[in-house]
Amino acid sequence: MPMSVETLRGHLTEAFPDAEIVIDDLAGDGDHYRARIVAPTFAGLPRVRQHQLVYAALKGKMGGELHALALETSAPPASTQQGD
Repeated sequence: MPMSVETLRGHLTEAFPDAEIVIDDLAGDGDHYRARIVAPTFAGLPRVRQHQLVYAALKGKMGGELHALALETSAPPASTQQGD
């Protein structure tokens, strides 16, 4: 059974509660998504580590309930992180 966008958003929001998250269903089948995640958690981390954190948040569902996920991850600009 494919993963719903609500379930995907729930996993990501749980792991990154202060993130800006945008999810697009690329194929309309609940199996192919793009997620853009801007989170302070990602500050100073290489892209590979950012993606590893996202995959960990999906709790092993990648490749099963969720077939494909294109990721765009970043930290907010430094002035945003400091609350300016």
